[in-house]
Amino acid sequence: MEYISKMNRENSVGQFFIPGKGRFTLVLQEEDEQSISADVVANPALDEMITESKQQYQQGLGYSTSELLESLTSRDFES
Repeated sequence: MEYISKMNRENSVGQFFIPGKGRFTLVLQEEDEQSISADVVANPALDEMITESKQQYQQGLGYSTSELLESLTSRDFES
């Protein structure tokens, strides 16, 4: 968490491994809201995927990044 809090434009990519979970790459990316809208206009399938994802989350079929982080314990990092 400390590493994530120190991320900025110059230090925007981090990789880490969680045993039993896999390798992750975290990218700090700045986007304006219009960029997503423009992507949806250019690719209608993206709008469909976003809508479906929101519905699945509302139905309890997924979880947020915060929930993932809260679910991890020190045992997840032991080898």
